[in-house]
Amino acid sequence: MILRAVLCGCGAMANGWLKAIAANRELQSSIRIVGLVDVNADAARGLAAEFDIADAVTGSDLDAVLSETKPDVLFDVVVPAARHEVVSIGLRHGCHVLSEKPMAISLAAGRELIRIAGEAGKIHAVVQNRRFISGVRRIRRFVESGAIGELTGLHCDFFIGAHFGGFREEMDNVLLLDMAIHTFDAARFIANKTPLAVYCHESNPRGSWYAHGAAANAIFELSDDVTFTYRGSWCAEGANTSWESQWRIIGTEGTLLWDGAESFRANRVAGSEGFLRELVPIEVPEPVDQAETHGHASVIADFLAAIRSDGTPETASDDNINSLAMVFAAIESARTRQRVTI
Repeated sequence: MILRAVLCGCGAMANGWLKAIAANRELQSSIRIVGLVDVNADAARGLAAEFDIADAVTGSDLDAVLSETKPDVLFDVVVPAARHEVVSIGLRHGCHVLSEKPMAISLAAGRELIRIAGEAGKIHAVVQNRRFISGVRRIRRFVESGAIGELTGLHCDFFIGAHFGGFREEMDNVLLLDMAIHTFDAARFIANKTPLAVYCHESNPRGSWYAHGAAANAIFELSDDVTFTYRGSWCAEGANTSWESQWRIIGTEGTLLWDGAESFRANRVAGSEGFLRELVPIEVPEPVDQAETHGHASVIADFLAAIRSDGTPETASDDNINSLAMVFAAIESARTRQRVTI
């Protein structure tokens, strides 16, 4: 079954979506882009030309393009402030909707979109592409195997001097709202725990080229007495981490280190005596399914599979709102300088 799709928001991020589809044979045969929409109609026409989508309807009026093309799917790649309106229009037209993150600019707006999708009987899901990479999938499998005993803590460092220009440099809470959700969502997925509370300190360090909130330190309490800590900055020059952060995963019987790229190092306690117990290295298994490790392509494939099977995608909005809740609780904690329950 080929699904007809309209993509709304034809900026740089849309380029990544269309490249992911073009590079994946299964997606190429599953999706037909029938419309491209942007507030700047020239951007929509330019994207159509760049990806040789000659028969796509282009324009700046989403309502009109959806009425003309009658698609099955809306790909929402707009800026966060426009998301609620775009998703609502798509659902009203009977589309299943896959959105960029964050899924909403507030928890109330997120809940409202979940309600609208439920009433429409359509799927609304969110592109949390960084949980669909090999490293995150490997760690989830490793933790579930019990190789280092019961999980007690996850600790992440994210330090990158990223010079985007554009809207990000004018945003409030830029790190927490625009980037940290990737790490928060990955931690929630790896731990398979419920976020309960957070204490967060946010700052905008000297020399920052962002308007607000380029750095943050957060301590999350997860269910089953698991702690997740996050240290991050988008204006840290000189020693960039991976975009996936550097991770330390601690269990009752060992520890896993991941550099956010290709390096894994895991040790398990082998001895029962001595000040520091003897350790043995252990292997981190490959992902269960390599098809789940291709970022955007894997998210889109999971979304399409749910449509065909009348199932639920992994990043459905009624689950992903739990990751969004972590973000807004951290922002509230930073604002009030208090522990905030989630």
